[in-house]
Amino acid sequence: MPRYELFYWPEIQGRGEFVRLVLEDAGLDYVDIGRKDPDRIEAALEGELAPWAFAVPVLRAGDLVIPQTVAITRYLGERHGLAPADEAGRLHAHAIALTIADLVNEVHDTHHPISVMDVYEKQREAAAQRARVFREVRMPMFLGYLERLLGHDRTSDGRFLAGDRVSYADLAAFQVIEGLRYAFPRALARIAGDLPKLMALRDRIAERPRIASYLASPRRLPFNQSGIFRHYPELDR
Repeated sequence: MPRYELFYWPEIQGRGEFVRLVLEDAGLDYVDIGRKDPDRIEAALEGELAPWAFAVPVLRAGDLVIPQTVAITRYLGERHGLAPADEAGRLHAHAIALTIADLVNEVHDTHHPISVMDVYEKQREAAAQRARVFREVRMPMFLGYLERLLGHDRTSDGRFLAGDRVSYADLAAFQVIEGLRYAFPRALARIAGDLPKLMALRDRIAERPRIASYLASPRRLPFNQSGIFRHYPELDR
């Protein structure tokens, strides 16, 4: 089995955390390059990764270089028992993961609605408007979609988002719920009662032995005000 190399920023969970969860749950041997050598990430994007990647996360598996979060998690999931076995199921898991990635982008845009190049403090008014729509409309729509999938007959007994076993899509759903608990605790609490299957899925993922071990370890960085999921009380009304 190859030793995987994950290229991502060392100080945040960010999009790299979706990849870390798959690596950890599958028990794979990997090196988190940014945490071992923080200066290497910028250098790699300008050098060794430049022919393939616009941004991190990037996974290297031997001679294979894979950018983009969902592409990475699909690659790992399908090779290490965290994806449905049939083609239809694999496509379904991929579509779910892409939808969760859309949700993550919208979370980011609540605190940076105008420009990613300017700090939050320069776009507070626009952020307040964007966050209100996210809290009241977009977040319930996305999470309601995931809740409905867990009740769909294609998911067997309703325990998983795609197929009859845990997949990388379920791990992504766990991470997005954790992020929303940090960034929008009040807004999420208001709708959590309408999402019993999704919240139960979150709990099942947290109890998986390797995930539980990872969450209790120093490898799991806390959420902070530099990542995608940021808690600004004025945006969580």
